[in-house]
Amino acid sequence: MKVFVSGSTGFIGIQLVKRLVEDGHTVHALYRSKSKAELIRHQNVKLFKGDILDKVSLDHALTGCDEAYHTAAFAGVWAKDPEMVFRLNVDGALNVIEVAGKHGVRRVVLTSTAGILGPSEKEAVHESSPAPISFFTDYEASKFQLEQQFLGRTETGPEVVIVNPTRVYGPGYMSESNGVTKMIKQYVEGKWRLIPGDGNSSGNYVYVEDVVSGHMLAMQNGRPGERYVLGGENISYNQLFEYVREASGVRHKLFKIPLWIMLAAAGVMKGISRISGRPPLIVPKLVQKFNHNWIVSSEKAIRDLVYKPINARAGIQLTVQWIKNSKS
Repeated sequence: MKVFVSGSTGFIGIQLVKRLVEDGHTVHALYRSKSKAELIRHQNVKLFKGDILDKVSLDHALTGCDEAYHTAAFAGVWAKDPEMVFRLNVDGALNVIEVAGKHGVRRVVLTSTAGILGPSEKEAVHESSPAPISFFTDYEASKFQLEQQFLGRTETGPEVVIVNPTRVYGPGYMSESNGVTKMIKQYVEGKWRLIPGDGNSSGNYVYVEDVVSGHMLAMQNGRPGERYVLGGENISYNQLFEYVREASGVRHKLFKIPLWIMLAAAGVMKGISRISGRPPLIVPKLVQKFNHNWIVSSEKAIRDLVYKPINARAGIQLTVQWIKNSKS
């Protein structure tokens, strides 16, 4: 089967392409960076240089494909031109759907984010939780705007199924989307010593191979017009680093930074970025997220897709082992 993948050189995209090839598919991979395309070069991968905002390049890449995965997105915490976030994440996705329909693609799996579900209060958020009043980042806002156009849509041409990964980590390309693994790697190397607030803020962490499996299960078992949270385990920052210490044998002291200090530093960085045009390390809205818990339920995906994520301890052990092997 011929399968189209946008975002093929991103963190999730690379792993997805590799898995599809292992399963015997021919992948039509859309890419922008020639150097990154080398990461997925294979006899069963056909490389198409292009952009999701360019329908001509999409037309070439989607020709002959039966299924499509749209993983491409602007996932950064800051953009010099905020409107570009919406053009890429909304207009780009709509282009993929339109051209896929033109070529008779059966189904498209759209990668969104669990961030659009908002923070959790007394219980875990899930696919049917009320939408938050506002979002912390343009990335989340743009993904929410995109989802509204396909949730509940069941007609064919093509079918659209949405998946919502939580905080993804694990072996793979160190892009902005792989920030958790970067943090783990820096801790193991003694370069990361900070923890936000008191470290008790909880979030959901999911191993990248489980996210890839979730995408493929959504293609196979998902219902059109529905979304599925692809999560792993809900743990605090303190627990996350305890698992890293356990897996690595490294026990560096962590310094807990009050959120007000982080907020002030983020404000300064954002101001500098407006002048320099260079992305800040962190922005105020991202710091504000640390004031909340982000506990998420993946029960729908487990039930309907037969999704089986591993726990955080096991995933972090695999990740730390990969980090150590990469250095040898």
